[in-house]
Amino acid sequence: MTQPRRVAVTGLGVITPLGIGADSFWQHLRAGQSGITPITRFDATDLPTRIAGAVDCFDPEPIIGRKEARRMDRATQMAVAAARMAMDDASLSAERFDPYKVGVCLGSGMGAMLTLEQEIAGFLSGGLHRVSPLVAPMMIPNMPAGYVSIHLGLRGPIRALATACATGSDCIGEAFEMIRAGRVPIVVAGGVEAPLSRFVIAAFASCRALSRRNDEPTRASRPFDRDRDGFVIAEGAGIVVLEDLDHAQARGARIYAEIRGYGSTADAYHLTAPDATGEPMARAMQLALAEAGLPAHALDYINAHGTSTPLNDRCETLAIKRALGAHAYRLPISSTKSMTGHLIGAAGAVELIATILSIRDGFVHPTINLDCPDPACDLDYVPNIGRPHRIAFAMSNSLAFGGHNASLIVAHPDAV
Repeated sequence: MTQPRRVAVTGLGVITPLGIGADSFWQHLRAGQSGITPITRFDATDLPTRIAGAVDCFDPEPIIGRKEARRMDRATQMAVAAARMAMDDASLSAERFDPYKVGVCLGSGMGAMLTLEQEIAGFLSGGLHRVSPLVAPMMIPNMPAGYVSIHLGLRGPIRALATACATGSDCIGEAFEMIRAGRVPIVVAGGVEAPLSRFVIAAFASCRALSRRNDEPTRASRPFDRDRDGFVIAEGAGIVVLEDLDHAQARGARIYAEIRGYGSTADAYHLTAPDATGEPMARAMQLALAEAGLPAHALDYINAHGTSTPLNDRCETLAIKRALGAHAYRLPISSTKSMTGHLIGAAGAVELIATILSIRDGFVHPTINLDCPDPACDLDYVPNIGRPHRIAFAMSNSLAFGGHNASLIVAHPDAV
């Protein structure tokens, strides 16, 4: 029987409220800085939540061109920009790969919400003549993946997943499995989200999922803290280049890390609430560890889903304990969302990038705003100040509305 291929990470592309590019993102993450600000992009004065994680410095035109950028929803613009960033980082110029041997696995939790909101408003106020002829291709959820394929000339298998807040992790997990199976040697994978609109804010605020700490934006996202009151929605993209390890080594590529395992389960429990026992999420973690061939005690770090919602943080804590036993109390765990906010479909991919940079630098970023830990969240969540910590093996977790659970295991390139 043929041994599964090993999978390396050779390129990173990231767009977040903390910065554009891995270096800027990681610098602010290490320092424990928040990217949450008052909403200024539209009038939010009548909304119960008036804060978000916005990427106000993002300009797609230098990368995509003005004409082409106007044909894309903001989510697609971010996906193309982050994918180009990741391919450049991996030193994969067009002449260095066979286009039929590079796949794309890229998704969004919600799709083209900004375009939909704008076009529906125009239609309701002015009828058919107010609807753009470009709106149909702009709004369908596979467009970020499709445009990445078109923009980069990638002709391998293309997939567009939508598993809500687990989208980024699932896309990377599925890309990992594609390479392990030998279907293609390279896949551009990750997630993107551009959800900052009046309607989306109203929708999540209506179900009381969002923080209403409007007077303290930078302190609003507070995973595992006793006084948390919901997540802070954010926009951005996280994309990685995954590559067959032998292929990467043969071309002399820089290897950031190695993906070792992927676990995926469903709660089969509730539309928005996680399974209160934590068992399905724990099973996803155990499946990832089993695929990686690792015992629980081999883990050195976990990047938690850590949304800052009362239910999620308690259930994830319980799931980690169920999956790891006593070892759960011995390793550092942190939430990137405490600083970026919740990037929905991009969250898992951005958080995997944070995990990879933690491995590279031997440093665990903090969970900020963790001032009064919830007694039910009693693990080492690295409150407020990051710390040096050697990491050979790490885990990144994602949970999602609909009951999706995903867990990824990533290893230092020198780990055995």
